[in-house]
Amino acid sequence: MVLKWSSKALSDLARLHDFLTPVDKRAASRTVQALASAPARLVDNPRIGEKLEEYDPREVRRILVGRYEVRYEIRKSTIYILRIWHTREDR
Repeated sequence: MVLKWSSKALSDLARLHDFLTPVDKRAASRTVQALASAPARLVDNPRIGEKLEEYDPREVRRILVGRYEVRYEIRKSTIYILRIWHTREDR
């Protein structure tokens, strides 16, 4: 499996970093690093995340990384990271 990031997911990382930096710069960096590295485990276990039935017939799933949700889609041999946000955000 190959891992690819959507532009929206990359924008989400930047947005979260910008939001957290004024509060605690080191925590912002740690959080973004954890969110950026977490999807790597999907390469070996792509179906580890919860399947989101509302996207059928697409195979969209989610994993939780701390208090953040990472949504991704499996298409053939590629995993696309779609979006990332804090679970308290209204999504």
